[in-house]
Amino acid sequence: MGVLERYQTVLVILAVLGGLAAGRVSGVPALAESLILVFLMVMLFGAFARISLSSLRDAFGNRRVVGTSLAVNFVWNPLLAVALGALFLRDQPALWVGLLMLIVTPCTDWYLVFTDIAGGDVPLATSLLPYNLVLQLLLLPVYLYAFAGALVSLPLDLLVESVLLVLVVPLVAATVVRRGLVGRKGESWFDGAVAPRLAPVQILFLCLAIAAMFASQGEVVVEEPGVLALIAVPVLVFYVVNFLLGLGIGRALGFSYEEVACFDCTILSRNSPTALAIAVVAFPDEPLIPLALVIGPLLELPLLSVVSQLLLAIRNRGWWSNVERSATGLD
Repeated sequence: MGVLERYQTVLVILAVLGGLAAGRVSGVPALAESLILVFLMVMLFGAFARISLSSLRDAFGNRRVVGTSLAVNFVWNPLLAVALGALFLRDQPALWVGLLMLIVTPCTDWYLVFTDIAGGDVPLATSLLPYNLVLQLLLLPVYLYAFAGALVSLPLDLLVESVLLVLVVPLVAATVVRRGLVGRKGESWFDGAVAPRLAPVQILFLCLAIAAMFASQGEVVVEEPGVLALIAVPVLVFYVVNFLLGLGIGRALGFSYEEVACFDCTILSRNSPTALAIAVVAFPDEPLIPLALVIGPLLELPLLSVVSQLLLAIRNRGWWSNVERSATGLD
């Protein structure tokens, strides 16, 4: 993990504060608003260029973990998001939509780092990555139309436009560039020379987008300074519930430690930048929705660090070895 990745949470906080300060300068809010989408699309281009969709078939080698992971991410998590929103954010529909968008978009990058830190099966986690990307592109509009339409105004044409503009355009551009470079230099060269340089670009433009967002919508935050903190509680509950769920499923299905570490990181990590990009375009009249999604980058890295250390503690104390022996009938 590079320097920028390690200090992402600090950088996001600085971006928020810098955006709020810049927003007090005359003319900056209008300029910042026009730059948000540009910054997010550059960020997504960098993220998508690191992903090889050619490895979709590789995941079939472990159907138990892959199938269960996809079921949790795309069936259980949307239902959990609705339940958590009803429990904690009933009086804040915009924040509820923000929570939904955060929870239904599984991560396509950081979870690999934390799977590795926790001693999990990184090749297995890598094979899941393109599935997480493709399915969230296809299903996010469905989830929004099914659940968010009852909470805030969401015209179908605007939703389709936001997905095409914000996700499909950067994905196609990134795929073309990646294939062109891989075709000329080879995949190992790309993964060694280009991909590592894209991660800092991704973080830089995410922070620029967040700064621009707070510069353009600073008045909303100033008027309701505590409202964004409300979403932190259900996000924390999500992490606790899914961490324990992952261990329970892993025990029931007899996952090895490496498999359960991969599984837990996969069902916990979220893709807040993608959700943020969609929210900016799909909800132009609901500034609290994209602002609420900034909570994701603030909380994710610290929480995933705790999760990886908890998983290591479970392994080092031999607790999962007992589970594995019990599953294979050795006890």
